[in-house]
Amino acid sequence: MGFGFSLFESVFPVIFLLMFCLIFGMFIVAFVKSIGQWNKNNHSPRLTVEATVVGKRTDIRRHSGSHHNGHHHSSSTSTTYYVTFQVESGDRMELMVSGYESGMLVEGDKGRLTFQGTRYLSFEREF
Repeated sequence: MGFGFSLFESVFPVIFLLMFCLIFGMFIVAFVKSIGQWNKNNHSPRLTVEATVVGKRTDIRRHSGSHHNGHHHSSSTSTTYYVTFQVESGDRMELMVSGYESGMLVEGDKGRLTFQGTRYLSFEREF
């Protein structure tokens, strides 16, 4: 009995430290990637091209707060909106847009898309 408990006491801190480092490392990688994308977008030229709205989608995420004795204390949801544009060459690009922009755009809309890297800037609809 003493051997099993002693082994648990010596292995648990190592496993805990490895898991902590893995999770912390994942946050660092995600942060560095987002900073890199932000920097790349800032150094990309602003382009305006003829484009057509060919698709829309939303990504809804639910975030839960702490639980205590089976009671849920807080929760929230976040919605991210994406619009897929097709340019004259036939290439497609999916860009994240605000909820307002998503609501204003309809599949089949044609106009002038302005973007910078992966950053949506505007869409001027042709009437």
